[in-house]
Amino acid sequence: MLFSLSRGDAVSSLRAADCARRRGMSDQHTPPKADIHAYRKRFPTFERLPSEGVPRDKVLAQLREMKELEEARWKAGYASGAVYHGADEHVEFLNQAYALHSQSNPLHVDLWPSAIKFESEIVSMVAHMLGAGSPGSEPGSPGEIVGTVTSGGTESILLAMKTYRDYARDKKGITSPEMVVPVTAHAAFDKAAQYFGIKIHHVPIGPDWRADVKAMEAAINENTIVMVGSAPPFPHGIVDPIAELSEIARERGIGFHTDACLGGFVLPWAEKLGYPVPPFDFRLPGVTSISVDTHKFGYAAKGTSVVLYRGKELRRYQYFTATDWPGGLYCSPTFAGSRPGGLSAACWAALVAFGERGYLEATRRILETAEKIKRGIAEIPELYVLGDPLFVIAFAAREIDIYKVLDAMTDRGWSLNGLQRPASLHICVTLRHTQPGVAERFLEDLRASVEFVKQHPDVSGGQAPIYGMANTLPERSFLAEAMKEYMDGWYKLR
Repeated sequence: MLFSLSRGDAVSSLRAADCARRRGMSDQHTPPKADIHAYRKRFPTFERLPSEGVPRDKVLAQLREMKELEEARWKAGYASGAVYHGADEHVEFLNQAYALHSQSNPLHVDLWPSAIKFESEIVSMVAHMLGAGSPGSEPGSPGEIVGTVTSGGTESILLAMKTYRDYARDKKGITSPEMVVPVTAHAAFDKAAQYFGIKIHHVPIGPDWRADVKAMEAAINENTIVMVGSAPPFPHGIVDPIAELSEIARERGIGFHTDACLGGFVLPWAEKLGYPVPPFDFRLPGVTSISVDTHKFGYAAKGTSVVLYRGKELRRYQYFTATDWPGGLYCSPTFAGSRPGGLSAACWAALVAFGERGYLEATRRILETAEKIKRGIAEIPELYVLGDPLFVIAFAAREIDIYKVLDAMTDRGWSLNGLQRPASLHICVTLRHTQPGVAERFLEDLRASVEFVKQHPDVSGGQAPIYGMANTLPERSFLAEAMKEYMDGWYKLR
C-alpha cells in the first residue's frame, strides 16, 4: 500500500472545484477527490452486527452506489497504475469467472480439483512467458521452472526471500542472512527483511537510474543469500542490469531474484514488438527466481501474483508442512491456508482469454501512449524525464517545486505518485490511458499546472510541504510514526 498523503477533509466535488478556482485554475474535467472516510455520513456505520439482517437488495444498492462513486476517476484515466484494464466487458468477464468458483478453496483439493488445474496452468503459462524451457530450464531437468500462485506482488517477494533464507540455513549453514538490493527495489524487500530477520543492504543506483553493478558486487559477503534486481523498479521504470548482476550472483553461488511484478507482463511483449528490452528472465542462467503480478498487466482480478523458481528443490523451501498436529496432516504452499479459488479461476480465465495476441496488442497500445507522454513532458522546458523508461515515466523539475506541480495536478483530478530522492513524480501508463484524448488531457493539465506553479510560487498547503520535508529529513522515525498513525485511521469508525 502506498502512503497517500491527504490534505485533510476535502472530499466533495464542490470543495475540489472551489480549491481549483481559488488557485486560479479551471475545474473542467475535474472529478471529486478521494477521502478514505467519505461514507461516514452517507451510509450507516455498523459497529456491531445489526440485530436483524439488512435486506439483501439494500445491501447491494449501497455497494453499487459506492462502486459508481469510486470508478469515475480511474475509468476516465486519471489514475497512475492502480487499474490496468478496467473495460466494462472485461471486468464483467472476470466477475463471472469469480462467481462460478466463489466457494472453491485450493486448500481442499479433493473438493475443488479445478483449483489445481487453474493454478498449475497459471504457473506454467507465466513461466513459459518468462523463459521456461530455455537451456538449463527444460521440463524435468533440475533447473525446471516451477512456482506457485500468490495473493500479490508483496507475498511473492516475501515468499521468495523466506525461501532463500531457509535454503541458505539448511544448505550453507548461514544463520545471519543478508540480502543485497538497489535502493529502488520495492519496499516489500524491506518488509521481508523485517519479517524474516534478514539484514538488508541498500545499494545506491548509478547516474543511469539503474542498479550500480560494481557497488552491488562490493556489498556481497559470506552471509549474502540473494541479490535483487527489478524489471523495472517502481520509482523510475528503468530495468536494472540484470544480466550482469545475475551472472555475478551465479559466480558467487548465491540466489538472484528478478522482481518483475510491474513489468513481467509488459517486457516480454515489448521485446517481441521490437522495443529495446534488456534481458531479465530465466533465459539468464543466474536468475533463480522471479516475481510477476498477474493482477497488473496480466489483467486478472485483484489478488493474484506468481512467484517462480529455478528448480523444485528451491521451491520446497517455500512450503509449510505439519506432521504431528492432532487435526491431521497439514500443508500449504504459501502463507495463507484457505485461499479464494475464485481469484485463481478469474486469473486463469484472463490469461486464456487474452492469449499472446491480446497481450501483444495491449502492450503496443500502452507503449505508443507512453512514448507520446514522454515526448510531451520533454517539450515542457521546466520538466525533464528521468532516463529513458518504457511505460513508467518519472519526471522532475528545473527551478520549480515538483511537489507543487503534484498538488496542481491533484486539483485537476489526477492521482499521480510522488517520489523522493530525488524529488519527482511518475505516471504508470495503463490501458486506461490509451483511451482517446487521455494522454492529451494529461499533458494539457501538466502544462497548465507547471504554468500555475510558475505564476504562484508561494502557494501553500497540499502535499508539497509534507513531501518536501520528507525528502530532506535525515531522521525517518518521525515519518514512520506518522504513517502508522495514518493506518490507525483506516480502522476508526468515528
